Amino acid sequence: MIRTILTTPEGETHEGDEHLMSVWQATPGSHIWIDMQGETQESERKIFEAFEFHPMAIQDAHKERHPPKIEEFDNHTLIIYRGISSFDAELNYLPQQVCFFVGERFLVTLHTGQALSIERLFNEHGKALLAHSPEHVALRVMYISAGFYIDSLLEFETALSDLEDELLENGNDALMRKIITYRSRLVKMRRIFSYHQGITQELTAYDYEHLPREESETLHAINDVADRFERLYTLTQMYYDICGDLIDGYISISSHQLNITMRVLTVITAIFVPLTFIAGIYGMNFENMPELRYEYGYFFVWGAMLGIGGILIWLFKRKHWF
Repeated sequence: MIRTILTTPEGETHEGDEHLMSVWQATPGSHIWIDMQGETQESERKIFEAFEFHPMAIQDAHKERHPPKIEEFDNHTLIIYRGISSFDAELNYLPQQVCFFVGERFLVTLHTGQALSIERLFNEHGKALLAHSPEHVALRVMYISAGFYIDSLLEFETALSDLEDELLENGNDALMRKIITYRSRLVKMRRIFSYHQGITQELTAYDYEHLPREESETLHAINDVADRFERLYTLTQMYYDICGDLIDGYISISSHQLNITMRVLTVITAIFVPLTFIAGIYGMNFENMPELRYEYGYFFVWGAMLGIGGILIWLFKRKHWF
């Protein structure tokens, strides 16, 4: 699917397909946004050749799971962004790679599936932003996408808080597996946001011809996107640390409970070891054992065994071992 928005210096707005490129070329000062979703490489190639995109930029855009990056060429700047097509409070998300070709008068976006941020902007405020400049559209798409991430992460914070209470009240292996799953997903998301931070850091540190910092509105838009990416990275790091603390806490509680159990078993063993020793001696089958002919030998041994057991129980209780 190819969608196109064209804005003219007179304030007119046109929507259509790639055929609006001829109108854009014939109208100085006009801006065009071409959005391509799930198109064949043959269809994409015609548009890329019309805009004279660099072959290396096209090659990077066609790579699957390419790390987010920004790179400047002669007549355009390439931004590869990792957006989302779906995301929920359980951190189940489907990434959506979006490529931006940003020029002085044009913006070309490329993605294989539906991108939520582009859909919202295309149907709402995209025309007004495009009339201002194409780079504002690209920055706003990233800003909206980061907002989707933030909303779902804040919902996850509530789920994580409930999980923490449940783990303290009734911790079990199923909850531990769930927390470890969350932690693994947070690591992947943190890596993505780290790449995105790198993009905004380059935008704020270096002068890109098609995303000029000297324009205050453009710099303000860059800073807004940078602030959201910084918050996303901070949130994922914080939630990752919380999950790690919950895992460590559960392991500590389990170890403590195991220590208590082992201490009780050790006390029981310590009580019965001397009794077993006495029973073992008097269980030997020798004829010349003096105590065998003693009239009260049986009761004497029982008394000795009960006395030893009682003394050990008193001693262990005094030391608060059980």
